[in-house]
Amino acid sequence: MRMVWKIVAGVAAVLVAAVIGLAAWLAIAPPDLIRVGGNYAAKIVCSNVFIAGRDPQEILRLDVQAPGHPLLRLMRLHVDREAGTVSAGLFGLFGRGYALHRPGLGCTSVPSGDFASFPRSPYPVQAATAPAAPWPEGNEPVAAKNARLEAVLDDAALTGPGMRAVVVVKGGRIVGERYGDGFGAETPLLGWSMTKTVNAALIGIAAGQGLLSLDQQNLFDAWRGDDRREIRLVDLMGMSSGLAFNEDYGSVTDVTRMLFLEPDMAGFAVTSPLESPAGSTFRYSSGTAVLLSRLWQDAAADRAMFLPQQALFGPLGMTSAVLEVDRSGTFVGSSYLYATARDWARFGQLLLQDGEWRGRQILPAGFAAWMREEAPASGGTYGRGQLWLEGPDGGRDGADRDRAAGLPDDTFWLLGHDGQSMAVIPSERAIVLRLGLTPWSARYATQRLVRAALDAVE
Repeated sequence: MRMVWKIVAGVAAVLVAAVIGLAAWLAIAPPDLIRVGGNYAAKIVCSNVFIAGRDPQEILRLDVQAPGHPLLRLMRLHVDREAGTVSAGLFGLFGRGYALHRPGLGCTSVPSGDFASFPRSPYPVQAATAPAAPWPEGNEPVAAKNARLEAVLDDAALTGPGMRAVVVVKGGRIVGERYGDGFGAETPLLGWSMTKTVNAALIGIAAGQGLLSLDQQNLFDAWRGDDRREIRLVDLMGMSSGLAFNEDYGSVTDVTRMLFLEPDMAGFAVTSPLESPAGSTFRYSSGTAVLLSRLWQDAAADRAMFLPQQALFGPLGMTSAVLEVDRSGTFVGSSYLYATARDWARFGQLLLQDGEWRGRQILPAGFAAWMREEAPASGGTYGRGQLWLEGPDGGRDGADRDRAAGLPDDTFWLLGHDGQSMAVIPSERAIVLRLGLTPWSARYATQRLVRAALDAVE
């Protein structure tokens, strides 16, 4: 019996030592996967608490843990509303990530947790309300309801799992909208990669002011000594730069490292090596979009009024819109625009009107049409201006669901992670916006909703 107890004691000692060793390792040098999870949780919770006004534990449960990697279910967080900070980590202890909120700039990932060195926001805070006028000038929707459209919006099979907002626009007016439980017309929602198209519009505005040229080369000093100097701005716009970039969100890849571990996202993306000649190959890349952000910011560095609020959001009345920045001050034009569904639809209406708004040409004349020209290397799937010419495939690679749904040939799309989509149909003078939290695994695609909405408002 004494021998048995010695063996048990020895095994227990080994287990305790292993647990202590594991805890020490996680505390001193946590794996990047855990660090990505901590920073992701902190960032998503921060933005939704301080921009959207939601409950932090609900955000952790619904937005972070439910659709994500199994490790995210072990994340615990701390929110300091007075300081505007959020921290999150494995069991609240390991691989901790941090985010800081600043008015006007939203939330910024701070992998180091060094909040003390952050300056206050140098940018003006947007207006709080829009005029009491019909949309798009104000926030009052059209009062008359279309019974056929209302039936479409009440059909959960059409609006899809995790729907948070649907807005249907016809002839420049909202003709129907629907919101998920806990969300409403005043809730700013993340567009994820729909942000890329907004970022492209800012490139267009800068080009229209002579700050940039779409054909310019030698875009970054780091590229001047190799073949990357041949990359044109237009190649970046059409996702045809030839730069390597891993856009897989499943683990620690280029995109997750850039968004959740790197304080200078453009500084990280600019180091991407060339894998094919510029203009020859289509590769979807959030790194490309962040480089575009850096280019328009650098070009307009001496223009105090060339900021998203002054150049785009203000003129459109997008009073809810917040385009967030990274630690270096680069606007994260790949991913991080929050706006209400009605404000997202305002941007779609701008594209529908060829960049004109209330008699003012916000985008250069013809630029919106150029944005939806086919990017030559994309095989007809992507436009020159960071938008899609085909809608989501619902997880069925190669399926042309636009054609199957009978959508007009001129339909183009803004698409984002986890089920964000906006179909813009110039021939119908219509927009169908759908926002939510719908992981790829749900195999939901928006085309049936768009077709049903178009049929209801014809």
